[in-house]
Amino acid sequence: MATLRLLGIETSCDETSAAVVHGTPDAITLESLVILSQDVHRLFGGVVPEIASRQHLTGIVPAVDAALNEAGVSMADIDAVAVTHAPGLVGALLVGTSYAKTLAFTHGKPVVPVHHMEGHLFATLLEHPNAAPPFTALLVSGGHTLLLDVPEWGTYRLLGQTRDDAVGEAFDKVAKLLGLPYPGGRPIEQLAATAESPEYGHPHHFARPMLRKRAVVTDADYYDCSFSGLKTAVLYAVREAEKTGTLDAQRASIARGFQDAVIDTLTEKVYRAAKAHRRGRIVLGGGVACNGALQIALRERFASRGGDVFAPTPRLSTDNAAMIAAAGLYRFGRSEFASPTLTATAALPIPGLS
Repeated sequence: MATLRLLGIETSCDETSAAVVHGTPDAITLESLVILSQDVHRLFGGVVPEIASRQHLTGIVPAVDAALNEAGVSMADIDAVAVTHAPGLVGALLVGTSYAKTLAFTHGKPVVPVHHMEGHLFATLLEHPNAAPPFTALLVSGGHTLLLDVPEWGTYRLLGQTRDDAVGEAFDKVAKLLGLPYPGGRPIEQLAATAESPEYGHPHHFARPMLRKRAVVTDADYYDCSFSGLKTAVLYAVREAEKTGTLDAQRASIARGFQDAVIDTLTEKVYRAAKAHRRGRIVLGGGVACNGALQIALRERFASRGGDVFAPTPRLSTDNAAMIAAAGLYRFGRSEFASPTLTATAALPIPGLS
């Protein structure tokens, strides 16, 4: 496959992002990446769809211009425009898809539609060339928790997923219970790091959801996750601490107990998947993938098996256009171009998912 240069556009939620990549799916060079974060949502403790859409309208043109300038190229040097078309907030996605189609049409370039979660699979590849199939993938974000077996690009076997809250959503909700800022992942990780680690047990040891000792691969919940019950357990712990006036003293311990429960659950699920499918590589993606404690736990668990764990840096674990452009290179190679009727879709399976 000849080397290509793609402009990527990402507007699925609350990040307005544009990027330029150059190369092939097996050798990608990131030439620029611009991410405009919508911090206004912190005021509401979560993303407000209407505000997100309006912010994208304001930021999309400056983001794309900045990405092209940073890469030192113009639209004449771009071979195609890759854009997130699903899943996400429809209003937010419409800003990206509409602008991408207009920009591409104006300059006579094709549009490559990209699934947001497939983009997260390619994000780690931008920094780690060995993060290529076959591998076990854990995609963990505010809206998704997916455990996949990836024998090759474009073929994705869904092994498990959350049955209720996504893990990132659980972090955000627990952070709110603890009086921490939104988004909650980083604040909880930082607070949990300050908690004491008793030699025997933990003062806030929460049950690990869907982790039965005698579980077998044929069980329906062998790979699946559930975090709603864990979130409720934290709620009760917070209320009890409030009754006794000890919440300030126990806040770090509760955060540590919650994070440990999440990490133990995810680590075991990933280990089961990698062992069953004989995968030596683990690839993380999504906003929660940059959690340092999660990365350490996985690397320790797979050390005895000689497994490699690849995780993106925080900049590439968040929603960003570089990963969309990277996935776009692969889809371009398959001649998967959008028609003028391309539109946004709130929910859509990853192409090639089985």
